[in-house]
Amino acid sequence: MPKTKYQIEFAIKSSPSLLYNYISNPSGLSEWFADNVNSRGEKYTFIWDGHEESAFLMKLKQDSYVRFQWEDDEDTKYFFELNIVVDELTNDVSLVITDFAESDEVEESKQLWESQIEDLKKVLGSI
Repeated sequence: MPKTKYQIEFAIKSSPSLLYNYISNPSGLSEWFADNVNSRGEKYTFIWDGHEESAFLMKLKQDSYVRFQWEDDEDTKYFFELNIVVDELTNDVSLVITDFAESDEVEESKQLWESQIEDLKKVLGSI
């Protein structure tokens, strides 16, 4: 069954460079995204409650975005991306998440992202 692509945007009170550290490196990701994150080259291992999921770092641009692909989605077009957007007029910072989910799981997936982004905001002091 093909997955549905969706985007969700969150206002974040943070500098792009600080936010980038929390979305791109294992120590930053382990503070909000997973219980623990390890990387070996382009392969990242995310650990939640003793359960491991691996993803590959596909693309990144300093202070701008990171794109990962879950190991289970290898050889597909599916990925998840965290993109930092700065409004040119106001300098407000947003984090735009692009992800894929089964069509009947999109809302659940969005809720999971909302929960995780709340954790990120707490870590950043952005609430």
